Amino acid sequence: MASNQQTRPGIGELAKDSAGGRIGVVMDEVGNRVQIRPIGGGTEWDAMPENVVAPGEREGLSARLAVKNGNSRDGL
Repeated sequence: MASNQQTRPGIGELAKDSAGGRIGVVMDEVGNRVQIRPIGGGTEWDAMPENVVAPGEREGLSARLAVKNGNSRDGL
């Protein structure tokens, strides 16, 4: 029987925190929280596991492109 429930992204994978709409990389799972770090680096935030989903293809591409554009402007 097929399940409608998507599997949550694992450590090192791109993820979306649907509660706030932010996209980042799953760093760890601690207790009943998933720790996510922004793609371009920075401070991790905690998300509830039920709010962590795989971003859509367009969302993921847009987030990665924004980081690259920012790095380009900063000369990185």
